[in-house]
Amino acid sequence: MSATPQKNRASRRVLAAAAGLATVGALVAAMPAGAQDRQGHGHGHGHGHHKGRTVDVQLLSFNDLHGNLEPPAGSAGTVTETQPDGTTKAIPAGGVEYLASSLRTARKGHPYSITAAGGDMVGASPLLSGLFHDEPTIEALNKIDLDVTTVGNHEFDEGATELARLQNGGCHPDEGCYEKGKEFGGADFPYLAANVTNEKSGKPILKPYTVWKKNGVKIGFIGVTLEGTPNIVTANGVKGLKFHDEIETINKYAKELNRQGVKSIVALIHEGGAPASTSYNYDCDSSGPGDGISGPITEIAKGITPKVDALVTGHTHQAYVCTIPDPAGNPRMVTSASSFGKLYTDTTLTYDRRTKDIVRTSVKSAGAKNPKSANHIVTRDQPKANDMTALIARWNALAAPIANKPQGYISADINGRGSTALEKPLGDLIADAQLEGLAPADKGGAVVAFMNPGGIRADLVHKASGAEGDGVVTYGESFTVQPFTNMMNVVDLTGAQLVTALQQQVSGSNEASPKILQISKGLTYTLDMTKSGADRVVTDTIELNGEAIDPAKTYRVAMNEFLAGGGDGFAALGEGTNKLVGASDLDMFNAYLAAHSTADAPLAPLAADRITVIQ
Repeated sequence: MSATPQKNRASRRVLAAAAGLATVGALVAAMPAGAQDRQGHGHGHGHGHHKGRTVDVQLLSFNDLHGNLEPPAGSAGTVTETQPDGTTKAIPAGGVEYLASSLRTARKGHPYSITAAGGDMVGASPLLSGLFHDEPTIEALNKIDLDVTTVGNHEFDEGATELARLQNGGCHPDEGCYEKGKEFGGADFPYLAANVTNEKSGKPILKPYTVWKKNGVKIGFIGVTLEGTPNIVTANGVKGLKFHDEIETINKYAKELNRQGVKSIVALIHEGGAPASTSYNYDCDSSGPGDGISGPITEIAKGITPKVDALVTGHTHQAYVCTIPDPAGNPRMVTSASSFGKLYTDTTLTYDRRTKDIVRTSVKSAGAKNPKSANHIVTRDQPKANDMTALIARWNALAAPIANKPQGYISADINGRGSTALEKPLGDLIADAQLEGLAPADKGGAVVAFMNPGGIRADLVHKASGAEGDGVVTYGESFTVQPFTNMMNVVDLTGAQLVTALQQQVSGSNEASPKILQISKGLTYTLDMTKSGADRVVTDTIELNGEAIDPAKTYRVAMNEFLAGGGDGFAALGEGTNKLVGASDLDMFNAYLAAHSTADAPLAPLAADRITVIQ
């Protein structure tokens, strides 16, 4: 850990779990009873009394905000829209000033309106939120009138104790209160975690469900995160917790809600799928060859009891509004609204007062002029919400001394998160920075470095984000790229283990959705994506500095602590020995930018040609 006070504030994630789970029991005790009702905010206009048999309930939903209070920069801040002529257009979107305006406008004329979220509201956040342990994002969600959210995997980045604080309030245990005379109040909406239990007590660490009520209308919400959360979060973040099967958990609590007379149920699931097109307005229910949606959510949806009427999903950062039949063969809505607050989903749930259930129809009901569910762009050409503008300005003033400090210079955009390629220019740059920082003998003697693609959270954008000038990389911008502040590790691995690690990118748990490690200069190989599983890695092409990898030789390998713990399905990387712990990934990245760029000689994007990909 760096000793500078600034760094201590920004690198708290590695300390967050140190307090352990002492307060998890207290958390369960502090939470309201499992079935505590969530009264409707009464969003929108109208008297709210309907004499007819059915009532239209508006469900507004979004997912994977990741603390993006300001509009995301570069390609990460656009939504793809298919035009009538078949071409696609990138539309700038997102930012809570616009998200708040969009939701408030959408609620008008809807006396029955609920706003729900699919997890990952916080975590992997830009500096404006991340520096303050995501208190600014919780405050923004309170103002937006979020009614309920499930936890996602990133809600566990800093451990269950910190998640409890986000729910219940109180100032940070190490850093205290950020604003004089103001104590953090916590979320005034429930965080649901039906499938996350305390290992010792066996009880859910947060409420498993909540019931929204208004004028006799009752809708239950069950929230789960993906069962595989421990594979994608650092070990400290999930210490003492158990993650259960999504289908079994939802079906169990749907029964419980039914017993309480709640027949209308929505599941909030932090797991998702991949539609055949990345355009937000793609018709997910079109039946052409190769159309539709794939991924984990398709199997989960098929297993969830018909008692559940709609699924709000997330995690994959994709946009879709699909109909997937439930186990009884009836149509059921499955939705996801991209990420970073760029879209919101507007779904109509028709509630039958007599049966107390939702009248189910497909996304596009026969003869209906309007679809029952659709995604809408959070455009940046609408008026900003003044309360969000004020909130951003307030926190920006606190963050400015750290956020605005220049770290280096770039000549053009260096794409990471926004790149669809398997090898990303920013991924190579990060791996090079890690190798350079850890190559000296006294720093670990690394000969190669690996970076997990999911840890790259943004692009480095050439256009200025503030007053710093084009091409200047500020601390805030580099933090946004690597917000986890993972400590770097150097370990011994054999050549055979290295080869196995490369094969694990495209096999086992990563076969259906490959996770391609970003690699430092000197390592080259061919990836043949026309093959399946481990065969996709052409082993006799793997070379380090022009020499074939020797299975029996020992190599010093640099990577962040998440990968060194076997995260993301890389069990081979978790087998390293003779571990040396270095500085944080962010410190190494910033040091590299400072050493290799000046205003007169900025860094150019790398060619990203270390992996030869056969498609």
